[in-house]
Amino acid sequence: MRIEHIALWTDDLERCKQFYIRYFDAQPGSGYVNAAKGFESCFLSFKEGARIEVMKTTTLHPLVIEPGAQRMGLAHFAVSLGSEVLVDELTRRLKDDGYPVLDGPRKTGDGYYESVVLDPDGNRIEITA
Repeated sequence: MRIEHIALWTDDLERCKQFYIRYFDAQPGSGYVNAAKGFESCFLSFKEGARIEVMKTTTLHPLVIEPGAQRMGLAHFAVSLGSEVLVDELTRRLKDDGYPVLDGPRKTGDGYYESVVLDPDGNRIEITA
């Protein structure tokens, strides 16, 4: 068994897609539109097989929360880059480009080398070695 994908709501599908393409080398799929339901989505695939579905809707009203807020349910997802140097480089790049870095890079008590950043919609991403 494996997790096939996670899904993220966004109010700007293109902005969200470009973030994951630019910083995490995601490969976008062709996209899907269901005009009758006011729904649009795109799957972003990563080299090791994981995927993120980014979704936008005009008929539902997903709850907007404070960026990076800790809440019940999905707290974060982690992306492993394979080395501490890569974690440092990507964290610095994201920070230089104006994305919030909430923590790190640092060695955690459970043995990870990581930083915590926010994507454009305020979702927490752990960038790990």
